[in-house]
Amino acid sequence: GEIMLKAMRKNVKKLSPFLWLVIAAFIITIFAVWGGAGRLGETRATGAIVTIGKERISADLYFQNLRQRLEGLKREFKDLDSKLIQQLNIPRQVLEQIIQQTLLSQKAQELGIDASSEEIREKIIGFPGLQREGKFVGFEEYKRILEWNRMSISEFEESLKKEIILNKVMKVLTAGITLTPEELWESYKNRNESAKMEFVILETEKIELKGEPLSSEVKEYFEKNKEKYKIPEKREAAFVFLETEDIKAEIELTDSDIEKYYKENESQFKDPERLKASRIYLPYDEKEKELVLAEAQGILEKIKGGEDFGNLAKKHSKDNKANNAGDWGLYEWQTLSSGEKTEIEKLSEGETSGVVELEEGISILKVTEKKPSEIRPLEEVRERIKSVVKDQKAREMAEERISRLEKRARKEKSLSAAAQIIGFELKNTGLLKEGETIEDIDSAGTISTTLFELKEKEMSSPIYTYKGVGIAQLEKVELPRQANFEEVEKEVKEEFLVLRKKEKALEKMKKVKAELKKASLEGLAEKYGLEYNTADKHKRGQYLSVIGENSKIDELAFSLPLKEGSEPVEFEEGYALIKILDRKEVTQEDLEKDKETEKENLLGAKKNKFFQSYMFKLREEKKVKIK
Repeated sequence: GEIMLKAMRKNVKKLSPFLWLVIAAFIITIFAVWGGAGRLGETRATGAIVTIGKERISADLYFQNLRQRLEGLKREFKDLDSKLIQQLNIPRQVLEQIIQQTLLSQKAQELGIDASSEEIREKIIGFPGLQREGKFVGFEEYKRILEWNRMSISEFEESLKKEIILNKVMKVLTAGITLTPEELWESYKNRNESAKMEFVILETEKIELKGEPLSSEVKEYFEKNKEKYKIPEKREAAFVFLETEDIKAEIELTDSDIEKYYKENESQFKDPERLKASRIYLPYDEKEKELVLAEAQGILEKIKGGEDFGNLAKKHSKDNKANNAGDWGLYEWQTLSSGEKTEIEKLSEGETSGVVELEEGISILKVTEKKPSEIRPLEEVRERIKSVVKDQKAREMAEERISRLEKRARKEKSLSAAAQIIGFELKNTGLLKEGETIEDIDSAGTISTTLFELKEKEMSSPIYTYKGVGIAQLEKVELPRQANFEEVEKEVKEEFLVLRKKEKALEKMKKVKAELKKASLEGLAEKYGLEYNTADKHKRGQYLSVIGENSKIDELAFSLPLKEGSEPVEFEEGYALIKILDRKEVTQEDLEKDKETEKENLLGAKKNKFFQSYMFKLREEKKVKIK
């Protein structure tokens, strides 16, 4: 959102121009749904993976976005594999981003929000990665940078258009958000006040109990707390699921399949021009220009005489690449001055420039590598194409088969009967809670979530997961009910033991509190086997070792008299006791000095929170339904 974009812009000086283009590529991936929005309504029902109001998101569009994201991650994380992809829940993240962007697209249309050509032009001219010496790099360089990042001009400019529209929508929706002086003051205190403290921790799990509890005690505890123990609603379905990997084994690709994909997607296999440059830089500093020029001419003569450019750079150059033999690599040389850049582009591989006079010094430049832009030969990318095309064909085949099965099942009014007729293996999900996963098939819980949208005996539409596509028919619904003791005995016993341990832990911490007037907290920690910690600058809402965030400790940190121990404070894993050694507090006068910055930060956070809440409501209003 806007908050994230602002944070990115604040750090622009820390990023190289090419890293900015990587960010731009990521934006394009997120906004790919906008480009396909005009075609969404034409998608056939069986190919829709999500419906948002009357709009359908096709499975093709989803998998296209997913593939783009995975390819991007693969470039960044070399060890990326299917297990990590599922652990990070990338498939679900991609789907959620498509949903959010589609919702915003619809809202923009409702509000009549668009981006003009002039706004897009200004965005391009001001784009951080397209600046050189504070000016736009020019159209030719703009084209070359996009080409290097394997983007078309239309893709990039469409992404900027959507970013403009997105920011406008967010501004309209959050225009009424304001701050009260009280909110500003509380936020300022939270961010700037701190407490120096020492504290001890006793975790419940470290308490040892003698012997096992009596079963009668555990049962008595259950009877007193019976309302806590409920069995949630569970659902069971018959289902057929086709894994993409299994279908891949059936696919035999022809040379024409591979050649067709290669010709239609040449831009994917285009390597940009490779140009690597080195520099020797001599600044004028306080020296006479003629003296520096003479020194440069002397170095140039040595190069012509056969001396190594890199060694001379190490010895004479006065920039931050000198220690690296003057090497400016494949990309960083493009941040040099326009005069140097023009000179580099004229040179052939292995060629050295003459003396290049600059405003603040003199350069000698050398192109150490120069290879023209070229499309990789088919043989080099054949295996990559095979993988992509097989994946596409397998997905299409799986979708077609499930679509055929769905049609027959609706005719027979039975998934089981249709599966038997066509010859598909029918499986049973077993009783599942909402969102529960199915091992090796559905790590995101999409199938179980779908079951909770069906009526009994109702059949689902095709259900897409990272592993493939399936269809289910709801067979059984077990309504939520009170648990009986036998069903939850293990859980009850564990809770009973935790309660006993907590009681014992509290007793020990009360002893520590009682002895604190006569002994140090660190000494008592050693005596009673407690964990001792310190925090030099604890702020409200900040994470404390083991304890985590704790509002009671935050309250005590800024109210407890100095050097006085607190009563034991309960946290999820046990008890803590704190002692405040010093405090840094702020005044209204302090706030006045930073008021505008504080106001901007807090207002941004408040708008972001409102926006998230608004998106949740919009999702409900538009009846977003994941198939």
